[in-house]
Amino acid sequence: MDFMADHYAQKYQEDGYVVLDGLLTAEECDQLRCRMADIVDGMDVPEHCRITFSTDNDQLKDQGNADYFLTSGDKIRFFFEKGVFDDKGEFTVPRERSLNKVGHALHAHEPLYKKMTHSPQVQGIAKKLGLQSPVILQSMYIFKQPGIGGEVTPHQDATFLHTTPLGRVMGLWVALEDATEDNGCLWFIPGTHNSGISRRMVRTQEGYPLTNFVGQEQAYDDDKFVPAPVKKGGVVLIHGQVVHRSAPNTSDNSRHVYTFHLMETEETRWSPENWLQPTEELPFPALYTT
Repeated sequence: MDFMADHYAQKYQEDGYVVLDGLLTAEECDQLRCRMADIVDGMDVPEHCRITFSTDNDQLKDQGNADYFLTSGDKIRFFFEKGVFDDKGEFTVPRERSLNKVGHALHAHEPLYKKMTHSPQVQGIAKKLGLQSPVILQSMYIFKQPGIGGEVTPHQDATFLHTTPLGRVMGLWVALEDATEDNGCLWFIPGTHNSGISRRMVRTQEGYPLTNFVGQEQAYDDDKFVPAPVKKGGVVLIHGQVVHRSAPNTSDNSRHVYTFHLMETEETRWSPENWLQPTEELPFPALYTT
């Protein structure tokens, strides 16, 4: 029996996103969370790399931080919430409560995450949506810390992961805890995946800054956003062009998520201007495994 029924595939095509329950069991979610707790316990981050992450234009404020981000595509690196360091670079909160996300190659280096990313259910979703030769672009663990988990402003993933033609990238956003309106679930504007993109983040050819934004993010009507709460173990499929955001987490509960992006490679060109590039150490791995 297919994990993804036909009417969900149709909803994804119409709205640019869809929520599916039960991709993981509660036990599988807890295993992924426990493994991440071990990774965080062992993290050793250089002082200048204690950076914050944002979808805003000012996300890469100095060259050391920019290098750390731009070379993270084949590694496991750490990105922090705003305000978790004092002026001496010391933590103002417990280490495990400081992180915004860990990325961007958990799917390659961590067996539990690799197994989940290549699971039969995920492969079945891709096949249901007609992906012929998908590859895994990147993966992230997002914490959305209680009380300080920052806002993610309205954006389209294709701003950062650009292809020709557009429409070849899909995100899978797996809830390892309940994602609610109180703790920062995703919000979407249905149908915006049909309207192209207005902004791109590109690598600069030389000098600093190492990336730049071309174009402007559009202004969006708050009334058009629809919440997409999802239960622990569920997954949200996100078209690369659909506009989405999440509010700050002002609750007492975290909202841990494992998320990764797929790209259909058939008749697709991955932009050499994207921040993320395959490397000799880690070419984009194929999703379908035998």
